[in-house]
Amino acid sequence: MTIETVCVVGAGTMGHGIAQVSAMAGYQTVLVDLDENRLTDASARIAANLDKGVAKGKVSDETRSATLTRLRTSADLIEGAGEAGLVIESVPENVALKCKVLAQAAAAAPRGAIIATNTSSLPLARLVDSVPAPGRFIGLHFFNPVHIQPLLEIVVTDHTTPPTRIACLEVAAAMDKEPIMVRDSPGFASSRLGVALGLEAIRMLEEGIASAEDIDKAMSLGYRHPMGPLRLTDMIGLDVRLAIAETLAREIDAVRFAPPPLLKKLVKEGKLGRKAGEGFYRY
Repeated sequence: MTIETVCVVGAGTMGHGIAQVSAMAGYQTVLVDLDENRLTDASARIAANLDKGVAKGKVSDETRSATLTRLRTSADLIEGAGEAGLVIESVPENVALKCKVLAQAAAAAPRGAIIATNTSSLPLARLVDSVPAPGRFIGLHFFNPVHIQPLLEIVVTDHTTPPTRIACLEVAAAMDKEPIMVRDSPGFASSRLGVALGLEAIRMLEEGIASAEDIDKAMSLGYRHPMGPLRLTDMIGLDVRLAIAETLAREIDAVRFAPPPLLKKLVKEGKLGRKAGEGFYRY
């Protein structure tokens, strides 16, 4: 499979980042969202990321200009996916919404296009029926911030064909990502392990075992994690972590992955982490 154009559906935190690395990798890239304001905001965030990279000497002026030239936005999924060799769905973690978007994308894209989901925890088995010819369906789980985090988790189902896998490994290489390939399972490898650690850290904070700072320091200094689990949860978004925990509790084990009351309380109060200015820390 030769992929020249990538369509990213959903211009939120993950979607705009995926569109940026796609355009930086040399692909003609279309970022699709029904909300024009979100598209405007996403374009501004991508430009700001590139400007910061130039200021730090990590991105050349030529790369910045070429990236923005290869990137465009659209509020029309049929038009946006019409020439795409790869469509990456990156809408909120809602099964019904994802199935709807995936079905629309598969209908709009060329017959041989790869249809991918960026879900961080939902089993692909619950989404695959939305895509005719399920051999071209795959999970491409990026990490936030996408333009900085090197990992790409490639999730395969029993239907995913070898050419689809190979093409996605080539995409990972073009985007300068380190891929891991895992079998479809709730939470895959990364979210399942990360959420387990994060939930236990929240319980420890809830029980007064130690402060957020000291819990994080235990992991960053004692285990060489680049960031402690509570600060990482703030970066990911407490609402995102809660949604993943609820999925894993439902799909794997209701006790191990039960969301702590403190997490539910903070989400209810709108303290969602860095994007809201407050979570386990203030920003």
